[in-house]
Amino acid sequence: MKTFGTALRHLRAKRGLSLRALSARVKYDFSYLSQVERGVRQPSTDLVTAVDRALDAGGTLVAAYERHSGEVEMQRRTVLRALSALAVSAPPTVGLEALRHGIGAAVGGNDLDEWRQIVADYGYAYYRLPPAALMDQLTTDLAVLQAMIDADSGGRRSSLTGIAAQLSVIVAMTLVAGGQVFLARRWWYTARKAADESGDVEAQVLVRAWETVNASYGHSSPADVLTMSDEAVHLGAGTATAATAGLHAGRAQAFALLGRHAEARIEVRRVADITDQLPPTVIANAESLWGWPVHRLRHTESYVYTQIGDLTGANRAQEQALALYPASQARLRTQVQLHHASCLIQSGHVSDGLRHAADLLDALPADQHNELLHEVARQVVAVVPPGTAHSGVAELEARIPTVRT
Repeated sequence: MKTFGTALRHLRAKRGLSLRALSARVKYDFSYLSQVERGVRQPSTDLVTAVDRALDAGGTLVAAYERHSGEVEMQRRTVLRALSALAVSAPPTVGLEALRHGIGAAVGGNDLDEWRQIVADYGYAYYRLPPAALMDQLTTDLAVLQAMIDADSGGRRSSLTGIAAQLSVIVAMTLVAGGQVFLARRWWYTARKAADESGDVEAQVLVRAWETVNASYGHSSPADVLTMSDEAVHLGAGTATAATAGLHAGRAQAFALLGRHAEARIEVRRVADITDQLPPTVIANAESLWGWPVHRLRHTESYVYTQIGDLTGANRAQEQALALYPASQARLRTQVQLHHASCLIQSGHVSDGLRHAADLLDALPADQHNELLHEVARQVVAVVPPGTAHSGVAELEARIPTVRT
């Protein structure tokens, strides 16, 4: 309801009222009013009448609502036609999901809420589903979402585009983890473009945050990563979210890879400060990609301190991370343990470090191996002093597949 929401916001500002002040007058929750103004939620006719009266609008808000209601109905029918066509022409799984969304649109209800739940579900699915199954489901959902965005020229389009940005992040990350770096770059570009078109600052920061973090494992230039992330730092300045925490974590890793130790430490402290400010619900969301549990802070510290040779800080972070990580995230726990193998080598225990790394890779089930894990293993090999003749190097390298592009 973008037109009505814009009219409401304009008149409320003209009357000098805050959302909370208007909420008190009309007895509707201010967060609901905010969503109506932004076009995210459709107002009830009772709300329209109430705000028209409270703002002394003389019926202008009622008229704006009625005019836009007709436009919304036309838009709904356009989306229905698009979903019906997709249901008939697409492969069975896509067609069935298109049909389901079409039924939802026909009987009413807020499908934006459903799409937000779908995004939330993918936050958990990323860690739980095998990559092939995850990509199959993403292909289905993105095909339906594409048809809905293409058919929707109304107020929901920006919200749907922001959702597409978040789902594109999952695709890109899955491709990075699979070693398909070239294809991943295309999806990062699509994710950024969708987030920018949505106008949703949180989505813009989130996309760039995860791209920055994954770039440390995706064979991108750390200097290019920092340049790309500068814009997101500006966008997310002053806000404490899981996305801004991830953004500065990625920057810390990039600075560490470049050997810029002081700047890496500054970024780690920023991640810690942001983590301290996050709501308990975000911290407690330990099993989802969209949360920011404390073990991610410790993982960042482990990565950075290992890279810059602060072995005391690295070992402390590793102990804390392993104590906090859920047992279900075995691959990420193994990455932290590989950091410890690197620390052993840096402290002069080359044989112990190489043997520890090889044992870790052997112990982790094959379906848990991915390119991110293997890149951390390569970083273990990289700290072996030049000119060291050790059979353990060849044994560890034999366990690390060649990079795919």
